[in-house]
Amino acid sequence: MTVSNKSTWLLILILAIIKFAIPFLLQHPVYELHRDEFLYLEQGHYLAWGYMEVPPMLSWLAWLTHFFGGSFFWVKFWPSFFGSLTLIITCRMVKEMGGNLFAIFIAGLCIMFSSYLRIHFLFQANFLDIFWWSLSAYFIIRFINSNNIKYLYFIGFAFGCGWLAKNSVLFFIAGFAVALILTGYRKLYLNKHLYGAALLAFIIALPNILWQYNHNWPLLHHMAELRETQLKYLNPSDFLIGQLLMSISAFFIWLMGLIWLFTKSGKNYRMLSWIFISVIILLVLTSGKNYYALGAYPMLYAAGAVALQQWTSQRLKWLKWAAAAVILFLAWVITPMALPIWEPDKLAAFYKEKKLEKTGMLKWEDLQNHSLPQDFADYLGWKEMTQKAESFYQSLPAEVQSNTIIFCRHYGQAGALKYYGKDDYFKDHVISDNGSFLHWISNRVYFKHLLFIGSRMPRPDDEVFQHFEKVTVIDSVTYKHSRQQGDKIIFFENIDSAGLKLAVDGLKQMKQEFNQ
Repeated sequence: MTVSNKSTWLLILILAIIKFAIPFLLQHPVYELHRDEFLYLEQGHYLAWGYMEVPPMLSWLAWLTHFFGGSFFWVKFWPSFFGSLTLIITCRMVKEMGGNLFAIFIAGLCIMFSSYLRIHFLFQANFLDIFWWSLSAYFIIRFINSNNIKYLYFIGFAFGCGWLAKNSVLFFIAGFAVALILTGYRKLYLNKHLYGAALLAFIIALPNILWQYNHNWPLLHHMAELRETQLKYLNPSDFLIGQLLMSISAFFIWLMGLIWLFTKSGKNYRMLSWIFISVIILLVLTSGKNYYALGAYPMLYAAGAVALQQWTSQRLKWLKWAAAAVILFLAWVITPMALPIWEPDKLAAFYKEKKLEKTGMLKWEDLQNHSLPQDFADYLGWKEMTQKAESFYQSLPAEVQSNTIIFCRHYGQAGALKYYGKDDYFKDHVISDNGSFLHWISNRVYFKHLLFIGSRMPRPDDEVFQHFEKVTVIDSVTYKHSRQQGDKIIFFENIDSAGLKLAVDGLKQMKQEFNQ
C-alpha cells in the first residue's frame, strides 16, 4: 500500500470514528428510545422474512441487540455503525472520482453534519436504506471506472439486500433503469449480465416477496394507511423545499455535485445525476416524504466534494476552506434541531425564542405546532408510562394478574412496556393489535380483566369495552412535552362471555386479513 493510500484510509477512519461517536456525545441522557424503535426491537423476538412495516434486515440487528443485552448503547450502536460505514463508502466514492484528501474531508463533513446526524442515531430502517443506496452508487462508480462486468453483480447484490432493508430501494432501482436509458450505458439492456444481476437481486429479495404474498401484501396495506393518514397532506413544493432544509448545512455541496455531473469533467459519472433526478421525480409523483430521498445524497456529496476540489485548484483556493467553515458553522447552528442536545424545557424555550414554529419544524401529524418537534416528543414519557402500568399490575392479587392482559392502542406503548418493564410476567401479558404486534397475539388469547393503555377512553362504538362490569381510570402520563402526555391507564374488570367472544373473533378476523 502506498503512502497516499495509507493517508487516505487514516483520514477516512478518523472521520468514521468521529461520525460514530458524535451522537452519543451530543444527545442529552434524559431522552429515552423513540416510539418506532420499540416496535423494531420487538421484531427481534419474532424473526421472520417480513413484517407489516419493514422487511426483515432490521430485525436481525434487533436480535443481536437483545443478544448483547438490549441496552441503550446497543440499540444506538447499529445506526451509528452503519452511519460510519456510509461515510466510508462516500469517501471511497470521492477517491474513485479522482478526489484528494481535502475532497474526502469535505464529503466526510457532509455525512457527519447534515440530516444524517439524526437519522444515524435512530434504530429505524432508514439507516440501512441509506447504506445500501450508497453502496449501490459506489458499485456503479466502480463499474464505470473499470467496465468490469462483476460490478453489475455487485450492484444486483446491493439492490437485493436493499430490498431486505427497506422496500423504498425500488425508487433507486427505477432511477438506475432510467439512467441507463439516458446515458451511453443503454447498450447494457442487450447484455445478459445485466439480467443476471437482476436475477441475483430478485433471488436475494425473494424470501420477503414470498412472505408478502403469503400475508396478503401488508406492504400495500401499510402504504395505503400512510397515504390516508400522512402522505395525502404532502405537496410537491414542500417536498422540494424539504430537500434543501434536510441538508441545510451542506446543501451547496450536493448542488455543486449535481452541476458537476453535467460538466465535461464529471460526464463519466453522469448516470448518478439521472438516478438522483429520477428518484426525486418519482417521489414527487408518489407523494413521498422528504427523508425517502436521503439515500440519494451521499453520491452527490462525493461528486460535490470533487467539484469543489477541481474548481478551487488553480484560483480562489480559499473558497475550499471557507466551504468547510460554512459546513461546520451551519452544523453548529442546526444541531439543536437535529438532535435533542438539551433537556426538554431548555430546548422548548430555545425554539420559542427563535420562533421556530414559523419554519414548520414544530408541526406534528395533527398539523398543529407544539413545544418540541414530533420526533423529539416521541423520546419522552415511556418510562413513566411503564412504571405506572407495571406498578398497578403488580398491586393486583396473583389470581387477577393471571387473568389480566395489558392492551395497548399503539405499538409504541406496547413496545415501551416490554422494553422498560422489569417483570417478565408483566411483559408477557402485554399485547396490541397495532402493526406487527397483531401477529404476535396468541390465537388462544383469554382474559377476564384488561389493563388499557391509550390516548383516550374507548368510544361507545368500540363494542368490546362495553362488556365489562367495572371501569376505573388508574393514572395517566404527565411527562411534559411528551407526545404521550395524557395517555390513560384504565382498568376494565370482569368481561362477560359475549364481550370475550367479540374480542377473540375480532382479533382472529384482523389476522386473517393478512393471511392467504
